[in-house]
Amino acid sequence: MTASCRFTFRLMMLIFPFWLMPSLTFAAIPTLVIEGDTVKLEQFQMGYFVDSTEKMSFPEVQRQDFQPSSNSVSLGLEAKTTWAQIKLENVNSTALKLYLHDPYAYHNHILELYEVVDGKLTRQRILDMDRKETQQWMYRGSAVFDITLPPKSHKTLYIRSVSSSHQWFSLSLYDEDDSKRALLTLFTDIALLVGVLLALMVYNLLLFLSSRLREHFFYACYLVSGGFWIALTYGLLGNLFDVYGTMTLKWHLSLGAMPIFLLLFMIHIFETKKKYPIEHWALLLNISLLVANAIYGLFDIVTALSYSSTLAAIMMIISLSVTLSMLIRKHPMALFFLLGHGLFVFFSSLSVLFYKGMVEFNYINSHGVGIGIMVEALVLSLIIAYRIRMLENLKVAQVELKLLASTDSLTQLFNRRHFSNEANAILEKNQRAKEAITVTVLDIDFFKKINDAYGHGLGDKVIIRVADALRAQCRRQDIFARYGGEEFVILMPNTYLNEAYTLAERIRQELENVVIPIDQQQSVSFTVSIGIAEVDAETPDLQAAINRADKALYKAKNNGRNQSQRFSP
Repeated sequence: MTASCRFTFRLMMLIFPFWLMPSLTFAAIPTLVIEGDTVKLEQFQMGYFVDSTEKMSFPEVQRQDFQPSSNSVSLGLEAKTTWAQIKLENVNSTALKLYLHDPYAYHNHILELYEVVDGKLTRQRILDMDRKETQQWMYRGSAVFDITLPPKSHKTLYIRSVSSSHQWFSLSLYDEDDSKRALLTLFTDIALLVGVLLALMVYNLLLFLSSRLREHFFYACYLVSGGFWIALTYGLLGNLFDVYGTMTLKWHLSLGAMPIFLLLFMIHIFETKKKYPIEHWALLLNISLLVANAIYGLFDIVTALSYSSTLAAIMMIISLSVTLSMLIRKHPMALFFLLGHGLFVFFSSLSVLFYKGMVEFNYINSHGVGIGIMVEALVLSLIIAYRIRMLENLKVAQVELKLLASTDSLTQLFNRRHFSNEANAILEKNQRAKEAITVTVLDIDFFKKINDAYGHGLGDKVIIRVADALRAQCRRQDIFARYGGEEFVILMPNTYLNEAYTLAERIRQELENVVIPIDQQQSVSFTVSIGIAEVDAETPDLQAAINRADKALYKAKNNGRNQSQRFSP
């Protein structure tokens, strides 16, 4: 409070305190004594009265006993028509102009203000959210009424709040400057919450479009419904689009859509359909109840909303039970989900108790669902990140397995099986183009003698050195592989016989100059023999071409080795 505004509690009896008098059921409502011209009253005492008949006239209400309370109250579902009473006294010698704010008026149906001086009604205003002509007192989702206090005067305010479902409101009094400041800072926290949820929604929608994993889609839908409900329930939609009253009542069904998408997210993230049938049917049963209530809400939204608290409790029990079951089964994501959903259940429980009027009116209780959605969304994003990492690790493992299945472990070249698959695919594509394709077979000369004389370790070094030469000399379009023990094969697309011979000679000449040291005194040199053959363009047959290249290889061996030979029929 920035000004010298103080509360004075005027006792009906001065001798004994009221709590010692058995005949007195209600304490007197304190009068707000206002001094100075700066007023910022956000916490004060007032009174309220619940009109259970919902039909009392104003004179009848004036005769009722009002229950003392704070200026912020939550009274539950049975107090749809509630009156608030605020007593004011201006001790200044000049008139004051104040502004009465109800920042939660957007969720009400009707809000009325009656100004009484000396028991007589001096001014009356009715704000009906379904009548556009009465919405002049609405500003950015908040009801604002101007009130004039004459100098040295008393005035009593009566505020009638008619709610469509749960009754809760908070009243504040400001001077003109503080009224403007209060309106400027409205809903900035809600806008931040909704903005974060929308950012997460876009991210998960992009993940779904790229991966086609349904859990990303259901999580994005959960974020959309949660963000929409937060914007609706906490006034951001009213602030931005001036939508209030009955027309927005059915929009609260989005609160039912949110747990539906969350449960669908659980089904896919835990893979309950395949692995956990009991948990799967429990989640489906919960979804069925929520869907049934949402459909019923299309015809009777007030009754459907009255069931929502019970359904929320059932959903919390089932979802937590399933999560605990996953944790017992040591599911890797169960702990993250339990943390996020447990926090959501905690804050939502506070909110349910708040709407039922069972806990005090404060920011955490009144915004519990929104806080719970936000916290859960952030924790569930960790699950999404963890799952993405798991999928990436799985893909890497699959690539490694595929690589192991297609490569030779010693040389890291393609093995015979993979070479055959790749070469046959190229031949099939080339069948219409009928371009020249050549196959080359390479064999290490006297390889058995090298193994026998120097051991298999040196033999492996010779094989690796041949593989290195193939990598260095072969072109980008060529496919080469270790075809057998000391035998290698090369497929050369779009290559004529003479071109293949030139490439084979480069490989052979490079290898005949290789020296592999054994120790400080000894070293080994080796040579290779190469056979080259064209693939028949009319009837491309890989094995037939390799057989012809083998014949050319035998010719090179018979002619003294360390040479390349072309096949000729």
